Amino acid sequence: MQKNFNRNNKLALTKFESMLKTNNVYFFDSTEFEDIIHHYLDSGRQSLANKAIKLGLEQHPTSISLKLLLAELNIYEEKLEEAEKILNEIHAIEPHNEEVFVQRANIMSKRDMHIDAIETLKIALSFTDNKADILAMIGMEYLYLDKFDNARLNFAKCLDVDFEDYSSLYNVIYCFDMQNQYQEAIDYLLEFIEKDPYSEVAWHQLGRQYFVLEKYQEAHRAFDYAVLIDEYFVGAYLEKAKTLEKLQEFDKAIENYLITTELEDPTAFAYYRIGNCYNKLGKKELALQYYKKTVKEDPLLDKGWLSLTRLYYDDKNYQKAQYYINKAITIDDTNTLYWRMFADINIKLNLFEEAANAFYKCIDFNDDSLDIFIGLSDVLNFIGEFEDAKNVLIKGLRIYPNFAEIEYRISCLNFILGNNNEGEKYLENALKIDFEYHKIFKEIYPSVFQLSSVVKILKQHSK
Repeated sequence: MQKNFNRNNKLALTKFESMLKTNNVYFFDSTEFEDIIHHYLDSGRQSLANKAIKLGLEQHPTSISLKLLLAELNIYEEKLEEAEKILNEIHAIEPHNEEVFVQRANIMSKRDMHIDAIETLKIALSFTDNKADILAMIGMEYLYLDKFDNARLNFAKCLDVDFEDYSSLYNVIYCFDMQNQYQEAIDYLLEFIEKDPYSEVAWHQLGRQYFVLEKYQEAHRAFDYAVLIDEYFVGAYLEKAKTLEKLQEFDKAIENYLITTELEDPTAFAYYRIGNCYNKLGKKELALQYYKKTVKEDPLLDKGWLSLTRLYYDDKNYQKAQYYINKAITIDDTNTLYWRMFADINIKLNLFEEAANAFYKCIDFNDDSLDIFIGLSDVLNFIGEFEDAKNVLIKGLRIYPNFAEIEYRISCLNFILGNNNEGEKYLENALKIDFEYHKIFKEIYPSVFQLSSVVKILKQHSK
């Protein structure tokens, strides 16, 4: 448990660190040692905490509190058997010491013995005046077991003890969320707000539940209350802005995102959302400005680079679009959405081999969408790689059997390659699947549809 450091604590800490530097031995009472140890534990300095415990026990070998701290540190360092020995010694002296049961429960939890940990914590509960901490620990053990109803009930009991225990309130709502019980969470929060109408956290959580249920007007009202109660509540402004986006009130959404950048250091997320709002308002220059701020704030946010790509693509500035999609691919080179975009841009730039390579990347990363196979085959066909184009389509046909668009393409490529028998076979299949669709391919492959064998087949199927 974290200790607040007052002036005396600081003096003791300064004296202790001076002792370590000079090798002089100073005397501290056991309470001073406890405060020093807690300070080091809270700041993550385990080695110094260990030194303080060692020196503390040298000066106060019978101190139960220092022995408990040693057990706690052993548990943290996974020295569970050593911790158990210390706890057994303490239990023999103080059989009703609640902290012994708490630390035993921690050991059980480390060993995934969560049911035993819960039973042990229940014993600790009977010896303690500080029930909220123990109830919260029981709640966490139930969470490890995915027993969300039991966990929620224990966290709710924490709130009965301490109405401002917002950590437990978050955990109660988390349990509802994990069971998709959004309406139940709303009912709970409304009851909570009746008792404490000025709880900004409760209003914030209420808004989140309404948002999930797509009740955006109710969500907006809840977030409004949260920021009225606490005008510095950044999380509530963010959620309010997201809700305003859903309500198509993009100007107001921008206002709220901007408030978050004034209250705290600007984030790439806020800049990105502002860019999206301006984009939806048709204010492309402002959208561009904020997308650039996004990637400057977080160069690894690939969504920012993708948004810049799309803006330049829509503006037909394919060179810049290519530059920005390359940035996104550098961050996540397994994302087939980026490779698709890269392929499309390179087609616009008449860089067909690069486009083909991008489509191949999509297939390598298991994107088996129909438009990948068709796009790749069309590019290969355009650059004269007819055999490769056909093989790509045959692979696609295994995933999309009896698909007219693929059958027509394979047929036409076989005729181009001089495989007339194969061409006729695929054409027959395609015509059976969708006769009218041949008119589109007649425009794409006019020379194929002028062949006498093709004309003959078409006549047979038109009867």
